[in-house]
Amino acid sequence: MTAAPIHYDGRRFDVAGMTALVAEVRASVTRATAVELDDLAAALPEPVESISLRAWPPDFPDDVAVQMRAPYEARADAIMYRQILADLASVRGWKVHLYDAKHVEAQAITVLADGADDVLHGPRVALGPPWTKDHRVALAATVVSA
Repeated sequence: MTAAPIHYDGRRFDVAGMTALVAEVRASVTRATAVELDDLAAALPEPVESISLRAWPPDFPDDVAVQMRAPYEARADAIMYRQILADLASVRGWKVHLYDAKHVEAQAITVLADGADDVLHGPRVALGPPWTKDHRVALAATVVSA
């Protein structure tokens, strides 16, 4: 099953076919992710309290026909995955923190003050690659949500 139905398969289907494919992918992803989140929670020494996810536009369309068109088609699949994670986390009683990827590092620097460089850049120094900007942003989101 395709991991990105709208972005990669959007040109192969009409609206009805794409709507059916998205529903199938969404159901499959929901089932698989629910199992993995339960396994993760069971493996951790403490209960999960929250997750942080990159925010999506509040006005992002739900209509698959609209999502199939630019500029939405390039982001529709990633947003679908984040929405599924948010829904599954909420069902488990986990707080869902949505962050703005463009501003979360600056927010974390404000929270961490003088320790910001060590916290946000220390893992890259200590661990080396593949610690990337994406990892740093995720860490910043965790700091801000706490």
